[in-house]
Amino acid sequence: MITAAVELNERPVQLRGSVLARALLRLAGWRVRFDGLPAAQGVAIVYPHTSNWDFPLGILAKWSIGIPVSFWGKDALFKLPLFGRWLRWLGGVPVDRSSHHGIVGAMAESMKAARAEGHFLWLALAPEGTRRHVEGWRSGFYHLALAAQVPLGLVRFDYARREVDFRRFLQLSGDAAADMAAIAQGFDACVGRHPQQASPIRLKP
Repeated sequence: MITAAVELNERPVQLRGSVLARALLRLAGWRVRFDGLPAAQGVAIVYPHTSNWDFPLGILAKWSIGIPVSFWGKDALFKLPLFGRWLRWLGGVPVDRSSHHGIVGAMAESMKAARAEGHFLWLALAPEGTRRHVEGWRSGFYHLALAAQVPLGLVRFDYARREVDFRRFLQLSGDAAADMAAIAQGFDACVGRHPQQASPIRLKP
């Protein structure tokens, strides 16, 4: 029985990203570190999320990697003319935060179906849920990765090193304390744009 998260080191899924996106990141003084995925389905968590600049940085990183990743966003944003269509084009999926029951379960089933059918499906989430300091992370990412039995990828937004690092992947065990300790180790010394707004790496009660 697995009692702690297992690090996944094999990268059978290789992607080809945008040369232009990598060039734009270099012009801005940034680089993306990525060497492939352990599976065609998974959950990626981005940390720390402390600035509005994280979104355009994340989109450029996504394009430079070549990963057609989806992400959840406030449903109100998708109702705005043109902007909502643009968000969907980027991979956005509208979510009603006032009534989110069943979203995790539905996505887990979608990931299982994607695996059975050989389809690609990765979802990126910011578990802090806000750019402000909060006392813990939303647990949706954790329950989703467990329910779907998919890898959890750690995406480091490190403004000190000016790099996006997406090279660590874990298979969660279900022991929340041990798993969160492994996640915290993976994000060690990662500095957001506004470090004081980064939230502690622990699940909300």
